[in-house]
Amino acid sequence: MAVWTLSCVLLVLQTLSCASGIRWCTISDKEMNKCNAMAKAFSTAGISTGLQCVSDSSVIGCARKLTSNQADAFSLSAKNVYTIGKESTFKVAAGESNADGDGTTYYAVAVVKKNDSTININNLKGKKSCHTGKGRTAGWNMPLGYLIDSGRMSVMGCNIPQGVADFFLASCIPGAQSDPASLCQLCIGDEAGANKCSATVSERYYSYAGAFRCMAKGVGDVAFVKHTTVMENTDGNNQEVWAAGLLSAHYELLCRDGTRAPVAQYKTCNLVRVPARGIVVRSQVDSSVVYNMLREGLQTSGFAMFSSAQYGGQDLMFSDNSKMFLEAGSEEYKSWMGLSYYNALRAMDCTPDTPEFLRWCVLSDGEQKKCVDMADAFLQKKLTPKIQCVFGKSVEQCMQKIQNKEADAITLDGGFIYTAGKSYGLVPASGESYTGDSDGSVYYAVAVLKKNNVNIHNFNELKGTTSCHTGYGKTAGWNIPMAVLMEKGLIRPQECQVPQAAGEFFQDSCVPGANQHGFPSSLCSLCIGDSNSKNKCVRDMDRYDGYNGAFRCMVEGSGQVAFVKHTTVKQNSDGNSQEPWAINLQSKDFQLLCPHGARAEVTEYANCNLARVPSHAVMVRPDTNAHAIFGLLDKAQVFYGSDPGSGFRMFDSSKYGGADLIFKDSTMKMIGVADKKTYEEWLGQSYIESLQVMECRSSATALSSVSLALVFLLSSLLTLLCI
Repeated sequence: MAVWTLSCVLLVLQTLSCASGIRWCTISDKEMNKCNAMAKAFSTAGISTGLQCVSDSSVIGCARKLTSNQADAFSLSAKNVYTIGKESTFKVAAGESNADGDGTTYYAVAVVKKNDSTININNLKGKKSCHTGKGRTAGWNMPLGYLIDSGRMSVMGCNIPQGVADFFLASCIPGAQSDPASLCQLCIGDEAGANKCSATVSERYYSYAGAFRCMAKGVGDVAFVKHTTVMENTDGNNQEVWAAGLLSAHYELLCRDGTRAPVAQYKTCNLVRVPARGIVVRSQVDSSVVYNMLREGLQTSGFAMFSSAQYGGQDLMFSDNSKMFLEAGSEEYKSWMGLSYYNALRAMDCTPDTPEFLRWCVLSDGEQKKCVDMADAFLQKKLTPKIQCVFGKSVEQCMQKIQNKEADAITLDGGFIYTAGKSYGLVPASGESYTGDSDGSVYYAVAVLKKNNVNIHNFNELKGTTSCHTGYGKTAGWNIPMAVLMEKGLIRPQECQVPQAAGEFFQDSCVPGANQHGFPSSLCSLCIGDSNSKNKCVRDMDRYDGYNGAFRCMVEGSGQVAFVKHTTVKQNSDGNSQEPWAINLQSKDFQLLCPHGARAEVTEYANCNLARVPSHAVMVRPDTNAHAIFGLLDKAQVFYGSDPGSGFRMFDSSKYGGADLIFKDSTMKMIGVADKKTYEEWLGQSYIESLQVMECRSSATALSSVSLALVFLLSSLLTLLCI
């Protein structure tokens, strides 16, 4: 009670402090002069909340004054709001706005010629680009930040200029003279050819009009400018010779969803919305008090808040271009500025002092050997950060090591991604694509039978049969099929004993990793161990482990059904595998068992599957720079992704006595996480709900297994409808 009373006293004191006057922090003598004049005007107008002025020499200094209770509020650019947000705690009370009232400075857009219909935001790689200048917002930070954040562009070792050079064929980026030559390749300098690529008006392709000119003349394919640039330089609005005859109707914007739109539709078709300045306040200050003070002052004091000329400066305290204040809507700065802007800045916020090593957690001797070779291979190509290998006894131990900063990364499947995110706070940094496209980040869990097995036509008829699984706790081989059996009411685990229920349903099985105390022995009875017949039912060591192993288990007649992913049959048939057991297999000899009670050809997985499953992802701590991880892997796969030679191959585990080591062997390329930055976003709600069917819930308020099964059924139906 005493502590509570003290807290109340402090709160009252803070409230009284705000009522007696808001202490506004200024960052220059000119701002201090304007602030004092504004305080006097407010007082004369009888505004209820007083204004006091304090000073510091910088935005960072004012932020420190806020956190140390030496100031209550100040105004700053959205970029500076982002900067102080990394280290300070504060609230956003209001934002500035021009006459349109939406609190936007401008929209960063990508402009192309309308008659060049082949270009969209998804195929900019290899094109020629025109930028306003290195380090500028609309032409550098926003478009590159967006391309990096969306996974379209990768950057290794925080070397953004090199990442740009690798992405675009050639560019004009004024100010990039010290960077790779291609960044200045399209620049032309002044009329005499001097000052090429300088960040001044001497470079004719500098700034907004210059970048647009670069594209309009056909030098570049795309120009990164602001939303007003096209209109300002077309339809007779620019009298310079180069702009004569240019019509705005001849240009279009590239939209984030891959479509294009007329230049007038910039509010819905842009790369990033750049917010106007914001007003931040101390966490203990009532935001509405500050907002109401500013609004009242603007309406009643007669003070020219958005003018700085008489104080000998520009944009003092507030932007000279603003017309009004808008209530923040959200006091949390990321929400106030918008995630597209925040994510673009964060993608560009890469410092050279990133860790020298990336410690990869491995789970077996085979993974350890492959990891060592990967480290050596990456080192040969001078890829950064360098790889170090850390051994973990289990997936859970690796998660714990990453959480404790004893390791940095591990590749996990969906079930473990769920655990890693929910229990250990890890986030995805990169994902595997099994199609080679940026949308190839999913696969389908399927049940495979031999076509000549005429005894099984639905899931009910699986009872008493023999089964092959990729591994205990694995997504396609265990979690999904068990969830389907529970949803259908075919198994009803007592006290969450799913392994026991599975052992009673199937006559015999091979479930590598199910060699655990208390588990039915039948879950391991079909396993065969390694090449020496040892390590039977041991994960990553049994020959029936993983996708290929589970399929082999069924092919060799040990099991009647194999729970794998949709690509497994094709990868091991029709001459696609040189393994002795698979070399003569034909995909036409196998079929899928559909959960709705039918069979289908293996090519019809999109309509005959147990679930649509997120791909594996590289999981890291949230304080790890995910863009740096993807930058490393994306660069590495240029050298080691599909090299048919005898050297190191990222997506091939055959040399190491196992399958799917570190990465799945079926991976075609690594992709960025884009907007799937959390484990929930990566997995998707319907998939999470299917995992929750498998969770043990002992509380009285938990859903019954029947209710959970209904949830899974609904989510499965929704998934099928969306395919």
